[in-house]
Amino acid sequence: MRQVNNTLRRLDHVFAAVDHGSLRQAARVLRVRESCVSRNIVALEQLLDMQLFDRDVHGVRLTEAGRAWTDVVRAHYEGLQDAMAGGGRGDQDAKTVKIGLCGQIGRAFVALLVDRFRSLHPDVSIAIEDVPHEQCLAAIRRRRLDIVFTHGLENGALCRSELFGHERLFVLLPGGHPLAERPAIRWRDLADTCLLVSVGSPQDPVLLEKIAADGGPAIQICRASEATVILKVQLGQGVTLAGEGFARTVAIDATVWKPIDGQHSISSIKAVWLESNPKRALLRLVGTARNMVTATRPGPTPVNAGSAERRGAISEVAP
Repeated sequence: MRQVNNTLRRLDHVFAAVDHGSLRQAARVLRVRESCVSRNIVALEQLLDMQLFDRDVHGVRLTEAGRAWTDVVRAHYEGLQDAMAGGGRGDQDAKTVKIGLCGQIGRAFVALLVDRFRSLHPDVSIAIEDVPHEQCLAAIRRRRLDIVFTHGLENGALCRSELFGHERLFVLLPGGHPLAERPAIRWRDLADTCLLVSVGSPQDPVLLEKIAADGGPAIQICRASEATVILKVQLGQGVTLAGEGFARTVAIDATVWKPIDGQHSISSIKAVWLESNPKRALLRLVGTARNMVTATRPGPTPVNAGSAERRGAISEVAP
């Protein structure tokens, strides 16, 4: 039993390091010393005769062998954690779909989806919360969230993803900004500006890297809420980013939203969920999203409205 407990503790430390990319952050989350996390990871590496992590001054990252190993082991580990925590959550959980949002992209789509889904399935509850980019896959695998809507997340092992559309990017400028009168702007127009990103509203790191690398604004991660980031924009300390759906519906004093033109001006709306999640309500939500996408695609004129409605009803996941 002691050996089992030691192995589980070592796995706790390994996957905390994977999720946070830092032994210090992993130790903070686990409420232990950093040396304890390091010691347990080394012990597991010695047991496996395999180096799981590359370590440098910036933190830790999985080796190629480590990534292959964790992809296989993680689902079993998290399934065990779920079972030990009382995995049978009962009927109430089966009647609730837990949605995660990663960043400001795609929120208008999610709002329409939830509205449509509630009208079709009023007996199912919807819970929505923000989730940091680096925690998305862990939250899905552990079923803390049933589905996450994001825009740059790589598909993880045992997860399924689907693209539901695209959204134009908008940037929030101070009202007196020299570019405020333009109908649209390009990222290179903001080369001498800071693009402010709140830690509470994570954006796609790959997209941010491309924006900065192609002569766009410097990225500044702010340890502040979205409201504080907006205040910084109002004070002329930089600009911030959102999707068109958010920009079209949220007006902010002393600022102006402007659409982005050119390269990196469009972001995808993507959903990721656990392939083995048995929740029927989740399948219905995905089916509703697919129907919404199908309904907005151009196509031949239907013979009559009634037949179109019947086709839509058939294509949705059945109860």
